[in-house]
Amino acid sequence: MKRIAIGLVSALALALASCGGGEEVGNGTAPAPAASPAAGAAAPAGTQWVDTVVKTPEGGFRMGNPDAPIKLIEYGSRTCGHCAAFAVAAMEPIKPYIASGKVSFEFRDFLLNEIDVGAALLGQCGGPGPFFPIMDQMYEQQSALLSSGPKQGDPSLEQAQSMTPQQRIAFAAEKFGYLAFVQQRGIPEAQARQCLADTAATEALVKANEAAVKQYSIPGTPTFILNGKVLENTGTWPQVEAALKSAGA
Repeated sequence: MKRIAIGLVSALALALASCGGGEEVGNGTAPAPAASPAAGAAAPAGTQWVDTVVKTPEGGFRMGNPDAPIKLIEYGSRTCGHCAAFAVAAMEPIKPYIASGKVSFEFRDFLLNEIDVGAALLGQCGGPGPFFPIMDQMYEQQSALLSSGPKQGDPSLEQAQSMTPQQRIAFAAEKFGYLAFVQQRGIPEAQARQCLADTAATEALVKANEAAVKQYSIPGTPTFILNGKVLENTGTWPQVEAALKSAGA
């Protein structure tokens, strides 16, 4: 397993500094060209597209019609303030687009530090069903979670330096409150700790990030991909919504 080699306190500062700015996010490719509006397919009887969530082969979680003509992907860090601002602003207004069957939305965890790794492992621990509610609430409470962690000079930080990488991920998740957070949302402690100890899942997250950087040259978080193209200078919900409408949503 490749190590996310960042100290726990410095990780927090790096996470906040590494977030992409709301006005200048994205790199490398032009936005998707405008498309003719496509009729959205109806969800299977007795279901709604906003309740249709699956894990994708790329390691993300997709909400909506798998055959939607407009596919939006976000690479986001759970410790990134800009990502939190987007989630708080966007996750309700985007649902009518998803409900129409014309737009699908996929979130892929992008790791900036050890705190992100534990938060991502726990955020995915319950599977597709609770994924988006837990993610939304993590973002809503991001500030409180990150401020609850150990500060410079805390003796536990020195102890953490002698831990294995996977132990440090679990340590950060517990110290910053993410472990208790998911327990309060229906994930038993034993299951949560098993997820935090899952080296294969951690390696999969790291490899997915490496593939994303290679494919899209991810400059920061959040980064949005619309129908395979990186959206440049787009990091807020109004900007993303404008891109969706230009694509025919």
